[in-house]
Amino acid sequence: MIMNLGDIEFTKQKNSKKMKRTVFQVIILGIAIVLLAHLFINFRTYHPYDSNIAMSNKKNTGFIALSYFGVDRLGNTSDLIGKDRLQEHLQALQKQGYVTITQKDIENYYKNNTPLPSKALFLMFEDGRRDTAIFAQNILEKLNYKATMFTYPDKFDKKDTKFLTPQDLTNLQNSSFWEMGTNGYRLEYINVFDRYHNYIGDISSLEYSMMRPYLGRNYNHYLMDYIRDKEGFPTESHRQMVNRINYDYEHLRDTYIKQLGFVPSVYVLMHANTTQFGNNNEVSAVNEKWIRKLFTINFNREGYSLNQRNSSMYDLTRMQPKPYWPVNHLLMRIKYDVGQDISFVQGDEVRQEKWDLLKGASEIQGPILILTTLPEKNAIIKLKNSGTYQNLHVSVRLKGNELGTQQLLLRADKGMNTYISVALSDGYLVLTERRHNQKTDIFRKKMDDILGKKTLSIEEDQRNAEVQEYQTYAKYAPTAKQSAAFKAQAEKRKNEPAAGIDEGALPYEGHLNAGKLSNHLLHISLRDDNISVIVDGKEAVSNLPVSITEAGDVLLGAVWSKNDEGDDVYDAVFDNLKICMNTGMDEDKEKVLFSLELTGWEYMRYQLVMWWERILGLFLEHL
Repeated sequence: MIMNLGDIEFTKQKNSKKMKRTVFQVIILGIAIVLLAHLFINFRTYHPYDSNIAMSNKKNTGFIALSYFGVDRLGNTSDLIGKDRLQEHLQALQKQGYVTITQKDIENYYKNNTPLPSKALFLMFEDGRRDTAIFAQNILEKLNYKATMFTYPDKFDKKDTKFLTPQDLTNLQNSSFWEMGTNGYRLEYINVFDRYHNYIGDISSLEYSMMRPYLGRNYNHYLMDYIRDKEGFPTESHRQMVNRINYDYEHLRDTYIKQLGFVPSVYVLMHANTTQFGNNNEVSAVNEKWIRKLFTINFNREGYSLNQRNSSMYDLTRMQPKPYWPVNHLLMRIKYDVGQDISFVQGDEVRQEKWDLLKGASEIQGPILILTTLPEKNAIIKLKNSGTYQNLHVSVRLKGNELGTQQLLLRADKGMNTYISVALSDGYLVLTERRHNQKTDIFRKKMDDILGKKTLSIEEDQRNAEVQEYQTYAKYAPTAKQSAAFKAQAEKRKNEPAAGIDEGALPYEGHLNAGKLSNHLLHISLRDDNISVIVDGKEAVSNLPVSITEAGDVLLGAVWSKNDEGDDVYDAVFDNLKICMNTGMDEDKEKVLFSLELTGWEYMRYQLVMWWERILGLFLEHL
C-alpha cells in the first residue's frame, strides 16, 4: 500500500501528539508516584518538644485540641480542608509557639500532674482517609508536628481505596509522626427525620451524605440513643439496646487487635456534647462502661478547643476547624478559648499599610482581602486618606459565607455615625443609610430574586426532599428488586403536582448554610445624590436617591450572623477589590484609590499556580 504525502504528514502529526501526550502522562505519573511514595518512606523523624519548656509552665494552662475531618488537595468539599489551607493553619500555630503533644503526654498530665508546654496542641484527623495521610504527612514533617489518625475499623475489610488499610496505619505509625485513635466501630445514624418531619429511620454515612441537603437537625448517632419509631418510642428493649452497643465495642476491640495488634487508647464518641455519654441515661451507662474499659482518653465534646486540669480524661473537648476557615478565623477562635494574646496574620504588609484596622483581623493574600470578626461581633477596616472623596465607583467580588454580612461603607464620617452601606447579608442585597445613629434600609431584596433564580414553594421543596430520599434508598438497596421499587416510588413522587409560589403557595425560605460560600461580582456607582448597583451583570439598583451627599471615608465591614448557631466568628472575603474616585463630569475619568488586582509578574505567577493546580487536578481525577 502506497501512502500519499498527506497521509504521511497526518501520521507524523498523530504520532507526535501521541508522543507528547505519553511524555506528559509519564511526567505527571512520576510526580504522583513521588507523592504516594513519600507517605511511606521516612525522610524525617519526629522530635518531641523540649521537656524544659513544659517545666517552665507555672500557670498550668492545659492544652488545645484541634480535629480535622480530612485533607485533600484543594479543599473544594464541605468536609475536607485543602492542603495549602491546612499548612497555613498549622504554620500560624507554630509561629505562635504551639508544639504538639502526644497521647501519653495527656495521660501523664492528668494522672501524674506532669506539666505541659504553655502552648500545647493535640492534633487530630478523623475518618481515616488515605488522602488525609498523603497531604498531611509532608506538612507534619516540615513543622515537626505529630498527629493522631482516627479510623472506623468496620472499613478495614471493605477494600474502599478512600480509606487507610491496617498496613497503611502501621506504616504511618512507624514514620514517627502519627499515633492511632478511633472514631468507633462504624459511622451510622439512627432516628433520622428530614426537615419536614418525615421519619427516615436508620441510615449509613453514605445515605446520610445523599440526604443531607434535606435533613434538619433531628437525627442521632448510632450509639447515642435507643432506636425509636416515628413517635419517639423505643423499638428495642433495654437488653436489645445493650446487646447492640456491646456488639460495636466488641467488634471494635477484636478488629483492632486482629489487624493492628492493639486497641488505640484515644477515642472520639460520635457525637455526644451531652455532659454524659449519650442522649439517654441507660445508653450513656453502657457507653461509659466500654469507654473506661477500652480507652485511656475520650473526646466527648466538640466546639471549644481548651482542656484544663479540671477536665476529665473521659470528657475532653476538641475544635473542628471548617475547610473554609481562613487562618485568622482559627486564631480568633483559639484566642478567645484560651484567653491568651495571639498575633494575627496580615499577609501583604505593603498593601495593609493603606488601611487602618479598627476592629477584628485583616489579611491580604494575592487579590483577596479577608476581614475576620470578633466573636459574635464585627470587623471594620478603613481606607486611609479617603475622607475627602464623594463620588465613587467600586468593583469587588464578595466570596465570604452566605450566612453573615459583607459590607462596604461609603461617605462615612469620622465617628461612623453617618454612612451609606452596601451589603450582602444572609442572602439579601441591602442598602442602608445611617444618620445620627438611625439606620434606614433604602433597598432590600433577596439575591435569588435579583438574579432571576426560581424560588421554590414549600410544597415543591418537600417533594424534592422525598424524591431524594427514595433515590437514596434505591441506590443503597440490598437487592435489585427493592432498588427498582424505590426508583418507581421516586419517579412517581417526582411527577406528582406541587403548587408553586405563582399559584399562591408559600415560598421555601430555607436555611442558609454557613459552609456555602457566596460568589457575586458587585459594581457600585455612587454619584452626587444617587447610587446604582449591578450584581453579576444584572442591574439591581438604578439611580436610587440617597440623602447622604457629603464626602466621607471608605470602609469595609464584616458582621457575624445570629443565625449561625455553629460558629461565632465570620469572615468577609473581598476579591479583586477596586475603589475609584470620579474626578469630574466624565464618568470614565477615574482615579484609583486602592486596588487588589494583580498586575505584571504577580499576575503571571498567580495564573501559573492556578494553571498547574488545574492540570494536576485533571490528572488526579483520572488516575
